[in-house]
Amino acid sequence: MFELVPGQLEIKDICDLLNSKQEIRLIESAYVNVERSYQIVQDVIREDKSVYGINTGFGLLASQKIEKEELKDLQRRIVLSHAAGVGTPLDDEIVQLIMLLKINSLSLGYSGISKRLLDTLIALYNAGVYPIIPEQGSVGASGDLAPLAHMAMVIIGEGEASYQGQRLPAKEALALAKISPIELVEKEGLALLNGTQVSTAIALIGLMKTQRNFAIATIAGALSLDATSGSLKPFKAFINKAKNAKDQIIFSDFMSSLLKGSEVLESHHECPRVQDPYSIRCQPQVMGAVLTYLKNAQENLINEANGVSDNPLICPDIGEIVSGGNFHAEMTAISADLISITCSEIGAISERRISLLIDKSLSGLPPFLVENPGLNSGFMLAHVTASALASENKTLAHPASVDSLPTSANQEDHVSMATFAAVKLIKIADNVLNILTIETLAACQGLDFRAPLKTSEVLQKQMAMVRAHVPYYKEDRYFAHDINEAREAIIAPKYYGSVRDALFCY
Repeated sequence: MFELVPGQLEIKDICDLLNSKQEIRLIESAYVNVERSYQIVQDVIREDKSVYGINTGFGLLASQKIEKEELKDLQRRIVLSHAAGVGTPLDDEIVQLIMLLKINSLSLGYSGISKRLLDTLIALYNAGVYPIIPEQGSVGASGDLAPLAHMAMVIIGEGEASYQGQRLPAKEALALAKISPIELVEKEGLALLNGTQVSTAIALIGLMKTQRNFAIATIAGALSLDATSGSLKPFKAFINKAKNAKDQIIFSDFMSSLLKGSEVLESHHECPRVQDPYSIRCQPQVMGAVLTYLKNAQENLINEANGVSDNPLICPDIGEIVSGGNFHAEMTAISADLISITCSEIGAISERRISLLIDKSLSGLPPFLVENPGLNSGFMLAHVTASALASENKTLAHPASVDSLPTSANQEDHVSMATFAAVKLIKIADNVLNILTIETLAACQGLDFRAPLKTSEVLQKQMAMVRAHVPYYKEDRYFAHDINEAREAIIAPKYYGSVRDALFCY
């Protein structure tokens, strides 16, 4: 069982929890602040003070005082009314992470909730009862209200949930998991709804997919360099040090280590080619820049995941309740947009390497990487597919965070659009994975044409993993099947994991 220390989640923790489905428990000391902030809320009720989110309406209706006997009903109503999302349900993996981040945030003790609510949310997480949350409906402030309302619905026995692969009414899923729905008390409905957990969870999934893509692209770039008889001279240490870019140096050194001992590389050591195309020669500059921004985005998103994005916040130390704006997901939105741009660039330079590989005049390989070209079309249309995906990403990579549409009768007049920024990042990352799959196949095919010369021992092992799924392309065959099979090979952690872990500190 994973012991959750509030505010201390790391990227490796998140990755491990998503992969292992390990149960969590909260450290006992965390309940102290949870109970203290809960009592402060109860004091407000007892003293009949007027405090936003506890005994008032919400948004522009904050001036409306709610009678004491209606306060619990108020929390139920905000959940029901705000569960107004539409679109495709989020994957269970994303919902699992949303719940983990919400537990992490609430357990910091600034939200005024009861221990009972927190324990119920942990029980849902551990049992694998994942609320059905529509993808669309959040503008990223005041938090991810609509999607988080759909999450909260299951806690009160409403809505739908995914349980053991089945989509069920919430009450049925709870009964099967032996969990009782609860009645929300003062502040709890708002505490569940306010927060950036949906946009941040989706962005973190997008980040992890992009980091995986980065590792796969590093391997693919090395394979393509060797297949096209590229040179490692542009990767020399003094060139990268002269640029004064730390991550360019790290990437260049890593790429050089992948190619160490390649017979192909040594065979053209004195060749007359002066310079390689940019997609080969400028990999350190492009991928080094991408590495820098991905590291920065990881830090920003982990900070957001470990913070409190509720409103109002209860400070147990001074006994004060203060309204603020921590629900505004600008950090998540900009981070997701930057990851989208960097991920799109990984795909863009990969597509250019595919084009290089199939061009006989530049690669020195048979046209379209196939024997008997003309009768066989080889990789011709596989490259077209990669081009289509790369072009699609150009539109998807347009920043969402530069947009803002006022809501709640102009009370909430600047929003982040973080959730959409994160959702489209997932699409970009999936597109780039398919581009990289095609490049990996093309580079392996090119290296097969270099036989009997062999690439480095490290890259031979990577090629063997691919060839275990997809054999050499001797003549035209059903290509989509090859792409699907190769994709399964390269997303296996044994293929890319060591590269990712080395570069991103997993």
